[in-house]
Amino acid sequence: MIQIQVPARICFYGDHQDYLGLPVIAGAIDRYINITARPNAEGKFVLKLLDLGEEDFIALDDDLKNVRPGDFFRSAMAVLKNEGFLYRQGYTVEISGNIPVNAGLSSSSALLVAWIRFLVAINGKLDETSDFQVGRWAYEAEVVFFDSPGGLMDQYTIAQRGLLYIDTESGKSERLVGNMGQLLVAESGLAKKTLEVLKNARVYAQNAVDAVKRSHPGFVLKESVLDDYQKYLESVPNEFQDHWYAAIHNYQITLEAKKELQKELPDFQKLGDLMNSHQKILQEQIQNTPAEMVQMMEAAKRAGAIGAKTIGSGGGGCMVAMVTGDVKEAVRQAFLDAGAKAVYEVEITA
Repeated sequence: MIQIQVPARICFYGDHQDYLGLPVIAGAIDRYINITARPNAEGKFVLKLLDLGEEDFIALDDDLKNVRPGDFFRSAMAVLKNEGFLYRQGYTVEISGNIPVNAGLSSSSALLVAWIRFLVAINGKLDETSDFQVGRWAYEAEVVFFDSPGGLMDQYTIAQRGLLYIDTESGKSERLVGNMGQLLVAESGLAKKTLEVLKNARVYAQNAVDAVKRSHPGFVLKESVLDDYQKYLESVPNEFQDHWYAAIHNYQITLEAKKELQKELPDFQKLGDLMNSHQKILQEQIQNTPAEMVQMMEAAKRAGAIGAKTIGSGGGGCMVAMVTGDVKEAVRQAFLDAGAKAVYEVEITA
């Protein structure tokens, strides 16, 4: 029997930056996808999605040449097959978890990382495969394989765990010694619009940066400072100026948060202020936050939350709030009173 547990993730700073090659700060949290797999004699992988009451199967001799969009089970098998992995023994695979689906906590990436760990395990290569490599394969299977608009943050964070500063150009990660304090996750009950939001945000942001580079060939986004927003604004067409603002300012917010989280005892108020500044850009410039979620987060802050933001690409899904023990229950209730579907405490897991 093979048992695998893989966490969810939260991006705290740098949303909508990874597809620009800019860094993000994200952490794995204690909500999980679980896989239990037992050998069978059926010549296939039998996939039992217990929480959904669904079942599927993949024949061991599937050529993996006609993979439907979003079929991450087969795309992962194809990616690993190209790396020399073989599928000779059938397994009945039971999958369950407590990560809400389509809510911003990366349930799909967590499932994919768990599946890849299973495929690595049945090939006897767990000991020789790094967490970084698992994250890389997951990114290839979820994004590159389907030419999707996402970045690599989800897969790399989930595979490596902990609180990470990720250089999204190289995939290199720095483990941060600080922490985000006490955290509440609130489910809005609104379904995310991931691909639509990501595609629009990515196209607009890249168009903004490309416009600047055409006028100023020496401009390098990773070397930018706050003054560059105004300095190059006239080079950016009006329709892309909000995303130009977001690219420059969110990058600096992420760098400031990194400095604080490199300290063993970070200033939570400063981290909360940076989170709130980041969220303001997400809702006003990138425009990824429904009005209902804005109202929920404002209610949480009135109840004492230090900071609050959406999780994931936006358009719905979950929110995270930084809290202290004396206001935790008040913030939880404020979220619920404002319409949140569920609220629970989470911790970053190593």
